[in-house]
Amino acid sequence: GSMLIFRWIVLLLLLVSGLLCFAMYIGTRDVRWRLRGILIVKWTVIAALGFFAVLLLERMAMVL
Repeated sequence: GSMLIFRWIVLLLLLVSGLLCFAMYIGTRDVRWRLRGILIVKWTVIAALGFFAVLLLERMAMVL
């Protein structure tokens, strides 16, 4: 229960930090911010996919 909430909070924080990097890029036109934003969002998506894969496997293990 609490671990699930913690994982959601971490994923949301990563997503928000990625969006903040894009906001900084728009504000400063500094390409480094865009690259950081892409990197954070890319790894957040990868982490989320892994997170959902684990949840799915746990559900399947309960069914079997």
